[in-house]
This record gives sequence, structure tokens and C-alpha cells, in this order.
Amino acid sequence: MFESAEIGHKVDKETYEREVPALREALLDAQYDLTSRRGFPVIVLVSGVDGAGRSETVHLLNAWLDPRHIETHGMGELSDEERDRPPMWRFWRELPPKGKIGVFQGSWYSLPILQRVYGETGNAALEEAMERNARFEQMLSDEGALILKFWFHLSKAGQKKRLEALEKDTRTRWRVTERDWRHFKLYDKFAKVCAQSLRMTSSAHAPWHIVEGADDRYRELVFGRTLLDALRKRLDQPVATADTAAVPAPPMAAKVDTLNILKALDLSVTLDKSTYQKELETWQGRLNLLTRDPRFAKMSVVCVFEGNDAAGKGGSIRRITGALDARRYQVIPIAAPSDEEKAQPYLWRFWRHIPRRGRLALFDRSWYGRVLVERVEGFCSEYDWRRAYSEINDFEAQMAEHRVVLVKFWLAISQKEQLKRFKEREATGFKHYKITPDDWRNRDKWPEYEQAVCDMVDRTSTEIAPWTLVPANDKNHARIQILKTLCERIEAGLKTRRKA
Repeated sequence: MFESAEIGHKVDKETYEREVPALREALLDAQYDLTSRRGFPVIVLVSGVDGAGRSETVHLLNAWLDPRHIETHGMGELSDEERDRPPMWRFWRELPPKGKIGVFQGSWYSLPILQRVYGETGNAALEEAMERNARFEQMLSDEGALILKFWFHLSKAGQKKRLEALEKDTRTRWRVTERDWRHFKLYDKFAKVCAQSLRMTSSAHAPWHIVEGADDRYRELVFGRTLLDALRKRLDQPVATADTAAVPAPPMAAKVDTLNILKALDLSVTLDKSTYQKELETWQGRLNLLTRDPRFAKMSVVCVFEGNDAAGKGGSIRRITGALDARRYQVIPIAAPSDEEKAQPYLWRFWRHIPRRGRLALFDRSWYGRVLVERVEGFCSEYDWRRAYSEINDFEAQMAEHRVVLVKFWLAISQKEQLKRFKEREATGFKHYKITPDDWRNRDKWPEYEQAVCDMVDRTSTEIAPWTLVPANDKNHARIQILKTLCERIEAGLKTRRKA
């Protein structure tokens, strides 16, 4: 894998000084084109062997380009805030927006490789991590990102020579640590694990560029030319139109039956007011005690509320928050994306709200908007909403693996009940804000939304994150079912924690 990077390429000083000015100018022109168009983000991963020039390359890029439009991230040790979330959270929140370049020194490859080299995980775990990295990069590419991955390489003898030279010079001695020498002793194992990782994750949309790091001038010119070529190739492409941007949609597995799960719900179930008040007190008290259990501090909860317009999502959320310490939860209302959110991959605005351990996040609407409203209303392409199913399942799997209890509710009401509630909102002054022209228009697409919901549940109700379908014609019944389900899921999470 690394043989081509051990040939011993060199660039003389004269050639370097002749080529660098033109290269820098061309890179700056490309950067300003990128910034002015804001059509896509650029993600640059700088990885490789210790001593092969990773830090020098990052400094070089910031010196050659306009640093106002570069976001540089040195991903070192995990902070307490990062340990409280799934491992990919720290990378999601640092993704560059459209029009900017994001540079990662240390990336989603670093931890899985280190864990495998030090024997903390096996080969199966490494392969699983690399497969997840490949899916992540496929998603970034589908969202429009230009991904450039650089691996700066040194032979074992070359690495030893570089570390000794740095250590000998009093000006650079500080850059060589015990960790560097410890890694050098594991060079052969690092080489094997890294070669396997790169083979698994080098793809047409996110290839690895292996660069020999022994000669500084050679490394810098190769890096600069590769970055420039990729930028210019992408920038010089014709602007995509509705026709040219079309991508064949992946096939969806055929359904085994034609059962409509929503029509199978019994919407006639009710709960009288007296029983409701007793049940409400019982389940709210139980929820409060569960969140004060010492074991709860080692987990977190994400609740997703989806449903028909006027199905009672807001009221159900208030019955949950009414039982909680306000410092322990956050309600996240999801509306149309802002300009900041549009400049990022679709799931970015949801990843950023994953709660810390010991806390709850309640999503009033969620990431399922892509396979519901965006699908039905045509706000995204068919390719985008079809690929969203697997991306959502991957997102939720990462939460579950990090001890996030994920509880998803679909609140279902009949068309007749929805009409009744719409008219009530129009007639009640303090409820006017709850009804919009979009709500009325959505009623005309009831069958399309119903089909989208059935597909959503069919493809995203998993063992780790099942959907709970709630008959919500009667608000009392719906609220108690939601509170009871939430308590039961938290209790199951606490028991799992005890076993772990």
C-alpha cells in the first residue's frame, strides 16, 4: 500500500522556489471562487506517520490561503463534553459549511486505528469502524462535499531519522514526545493496520492520496498541486440543473404485504378524566424518580415526536417536561432549516443537539422530516429521501451504542378529528399560531403522507429504536401511553446499565 511513497522523491530548492508562487496564486483564486459561490464544502483530512509532516502541512495551508475561510481542527484527546456523546459527534459539529475549507489533523480514522494497534479491539471492530467511516463519507459526498484525504508516509528508517533530527535540534526537541517513540516501536503493526484501513476506505468520491514525507519540498508541492487540481476540477464543472443533477434512486425492497399499519390502529380508545388524572400523577412521579436515579447519570434520552398535524405532540411533550427538573432537558422544535443549517449536511442540525449523559432531548419533529414532508412536498430529490433511511438508521445506531435511550412516537389521529381540531384552533385566539395555510394544504395530501409514514416505520423501526404508534384521537389516552412507554424504556436502559 505504501511502497510508492518510499521511493525517495526530492525537489531541489530552485524548482520549489520557482513553482510555489504560481501554485499559491492559483490556490487563492480557487479558494475565492469557492467562497463566492458557496456551492459546496471542502473537507481535508491530514493523516499519516508521526514525523511525516502533518503539522507542517496544516500550517502551510493556512499560510498559503486566506485563513478567514479555513477552519482548522486538531482533534486530540476527548474532552468531558465529547465523551458524553457518540464518538462522531465531535466531527459532525466541526464540519465546514458550504464555501469553506475544513482541515482535520486527526479524524474519524484515528481512534479506531489506535485501538486496534494497542490491542483494545479486534479486527472485526476495525472493519466495522472503517465501514462506518466509508458510509459517513458517502453521505458527505452525496450532500455535495469535496473530500480530500492525505496520508503522509515515512519508511521505518525514515521515521527514526526524522524523530532523531527533531530531537537533536534544541528548537524542535519539544515536538518529539514519549508517545512518538512508543508509536515508532509499533511501526510495523501501525503500517499493517493503517494499510488495511486505507484499502477499505479509499473510494472514487473520497480517495486517499499517499504522499512521501521525507522531503519537505516534495511533500508540500504534491499536497498543493493535488488540492488545487481537485478544487479546480470541481469548480469548473457546469452548475447542476434539475436535469443534470438527477441521480438514479436506489431500489427499495418490495413489501411482503400491503398492510397499512395506521389503518390498523384503534383510534377509538379513550381514557376518562378521573382515571387520566390518577395515571398522570403516577407516571409523572415515576419519570421524575427515574431521572434522579444515580444510574441515569451514565445514560441519556432522546425522544422523537412525529405525527399528524394537530395530533397533540406539544401537549404530550409538556406532560413530560412537567415531571422533570428544567436543568435536565431541552425541547428542540424543528422547523424549516435556517441558512446556517442549509449550508451543512442534512443530519448536522440534529447531531448538534444530542444531549450529554444525564439529560434528555425532546424533538418536536425530527430528522424524519426528510422521509415525510420533504418527500411528499418535493423539497428534496427522490435519491435523497431514499438514501435517508439507511443514514437515519446509522445515526440512531450510533446513539444506541453510546447508551442513548431513543424513544420514537408517531401520534395518529383521524382526518375527522384533525378537521375538528383545526377549526377549534381557528376559533380560539390563543391558538391561532398553531394553524397555518400549510396545515390545510397538507390535508389534501393525506394519502401520500400516510404512505410515507408506513414506509418510514417499515424501514426505520429497529430493535434498538422501535417506533411506538400512539392512537391520539383521545389526548388523555395518548399522553398516558407516551409517559408509560418512556418510563419503561428508561427502566430498560437502567437495567442494561446494571448488567454492563
